[in-house]
Amino acid sequence: MRHKNSIESNTILMIDDNPTDVLLIKEAFALCGENCEVYVAEDGVYALEFLKQQGQYSHVPRPNIILLDLNMPRKSGLEVLKELKDDLDLRSIPVIIYTSSTTKEDVRSAYRSYANGYIKKSADFDGCIKIAKTIQYYWFFTSILNEP
Repeated sequence: MRHKNSIESNTILMIDDNPTDVLLIKEAFALCGENCEVYVAEDGVYALEFLKQQGQYSHVPRPNIILLDLNMPRKSGLEVLKELKDDLDLRSIPVIIYTSSTTKEDVRSAYRSYANGYIKKSADFDGCIKIAKTIQYYWFFTSILNEP
């Protein structure tokens, strides 16, 4: 089923260094049955190379949305978020914080850095499916995304 946006496919960049979390959410999106492709960057440095289509990422598509973990090696999620929102070419990509942290300071810092949403990770697969369905419904069927 095609969504109402005119984008060919729904592309998500997940920035997360936890292979279990990555696997759970990728499988959850796959089970939702929509045309959705999830790319993964295992840290903030790789994420920025992906988004700027540098090096090994020279031929990757621009993602429609980004799922960003806060706690990562080399460059934290908040550092990545600040760089994205400071970049005129990248700031229009919606960034959803997808993390295990629910501290008030992390939530506050994320929104002060212009995150478009904040979702607590689910530890079980059923929860991941609900999250994937909610993200798809809102971002790919309800909202109108800015096309690159």
